[in-house]
Amino acid sequence: MQLDTMNAEDFEERLRALRPRLHRYCARMTGSAVDGEDVLQGTLIKAVQARADGAVVDNLEGWLLRIAHNTSLDFLRRRSRHAVVPLLDDLEDVPMPEADIVAVGFQTFLQLPELQRCAVILKDVLGHSLEEIADIAGCTQAAAKSALQRGRGALRQLAERPQDMRLPLLSDANRQKMASFVRLFQGGDFDQIRAMLAEDVKLELVNRLKLEGREGIGRYFTRYAQETRWRFALGAIEGHPAMLVFDSADAVEKPAHFVILDWHGDEIAGIRDFLFARYVLESVDWARLA
Repeated sequence: MQLDTMNAEDFEERLRALRPRLHRYCARMTGSAVDGEDVLQGTLIKAVQARADGAVVDNLEGWLLRIAHNTSLDFLRRRSRHAVVPLLDDLEDVPMPEADIVAVGFQTFLQLPELQRCAVILKDVLGHSLEEIADIAGCTQAAAKSALQRGRGALRQLAERPQDMRLPLLSDANRQKMASFVRLFQGGDFDQIRAMLAEDVKLELVNRLKLEGREGIGRYFTRYAQETRWRFALGAIEGHPAMLVFDSADAVEKPAHFVILDWHGDEIAGIRDFLFARYVLESVDWARLA
């Protein structure tokens, strides 16, 4: 299949449909739902460029995962948050553990070497075959099988340890600024929030649109002012300050989505709202703060 011959609307629709699955991979490879979204966006940009360049693809999802895999590794090396450890073990034929992986946080996956992490995510989270894993990771099927064996065993051991959740470590100043922002949302005082915006503030409705400039994002607050279903609370996502947004119609006491901010002094320099990217909340570390 040559991507440049595919209707642009059909191609974008396929990307939208695959976005949650791609995020599941990127989040576990990077150890963060938020960083995983950044890697996912980079993956999609590369895919769109490849389409414009006339890339020929047999398996769209496999091709996108291969891009996501390499983009994740580039991200980890660039940020130096975690050493990317290649799998150098001998490929002896040992019994394959069953796929009864217990739920673990994204950070737990980071404790696995690169290929083990890749194999477990692709096989046990996304349901790919060993052949597909080898193609995506650029290794032999024997290496993919060995990595899956070891990764499953290592995850079982890691799952027995106490969860090392990233607790929010907010400075008093950041806590006060975020708390003030949340209180203004709770009270519907959006004029006061607008007064806090930097002139060149950037707004991203993740998976939907990006806007820039204080005047240009006014309708964002108007939409929230018109909506009565949301409840707002001060919280943290993966240890970072956030406004948690709860759906009053939902009996489950879990955020429906969240909003994170960038500050420049006392001015809001950036707003990142995950209303249209709720898949990011899957297994994410979150906490509600007083």
